Amino acid sequence: MRTPTLRTPLVLRPRVGFTLIELLVAITIIALLVGFLLPAVQASREAARRLQCANHLKQLGLAFQSHHDQLGYFPTAGGDWGSAPSYLNGSPAVGAQQGAGWGYQILPYIEGKNAWEGGSETTDNARQRVAVGALFNVFFCPTRRSPMTYTYADFYISQGASDRVTHALSDYASNNLSEGTGAIRANWMGAPLGLRDMLDGSSSTLLVGDKRMNLFYLGAGRSDDNEGYTCGNDWDTMRDTNLPPALDSNEPTSERGFAQFGSSHHSGMNFVLGDGSVRHVTYSIDPKIFARMGARADGAPLDGQND
Repeated sequence: MRTPTLRTPLVLRPRVGFTLIELLVAITIIALLVGFLLPAVQASREAARRLQCANHLKQLGLAFQSHHDQLGYFPTAGGDWGSAPSYLNGSPAVGAQQGAGWGYQILPYIEGKNAWEGGSETTDNARQRVAVGALFNVFFCPTRRSPMTYTYADFYISQGASDRVTHALSDYASNNLSEGTGAIRANWMGAPLGLRDMLDGSSSTLLVGDKRMNLFYLGAGRSDDNEGYTCGNDWDTMRDTNLPPALDSNEPTSERGFAQFGSSHHSGMNFVLGDGSVRHVTYSIDPKIFARMGARADGAPLDGQND
């Protein structure tokens, strides 16, 4: 006799999944969360970049101090835009004899001695090419751009219209371009200046800060962004605190360059002062106070200065 087979009863299991409405709701919630988080992430990244920019300026300020400790004065603003790095008997000239600006003059103090000396080249023209083309991260604000060069026939190093020279650019400038009332000045305006000349105090006198740029033309050879960090008393390396600062622009214009300070930071600009401290200054700063920051000996207090 056959034993009856026991059959397992059929169990209906619930279906696992989402309905279309549930899926749409989930996507909407995720989109809202991303919308809330993205600005926070971007703000965090900008805060990090602004801090890195401030650190670059801190390094530049320390280089100014080291230059002062060794030579007894700050770098000069050099000659004009057409002044290439100057060499005497194959060695870099210093002080008022140096045609290149402050960016070139501080190279030995930012681990750039090789570029300062022109590498191992044996002619001044070749040394100049090494110096003007050497890229240094410390001269660039990470909010604005990565280190960048511009290549063209520059009329003071190149030897003919077809001889193109590469120039390393910069995002920072000293002051004052026109008046010579700042911590440094062009060679023709007088002897190199030092801490002794900061009669208003080193803690209230600007050394170097963010310069305003037109982002639309980055790397395109504008008058304030072509000769680069070795440039003498020109828009590339010198600005004017007597002009109100402003946020970077980003549009085509007939303007060939800016003489203003400014930056790509939406909140304001970073500056290193004569005592080596770094401050973030908003664009809304009182123009009179901003002008006083650029003057080494105007005798006026900086009441209300931004922190």
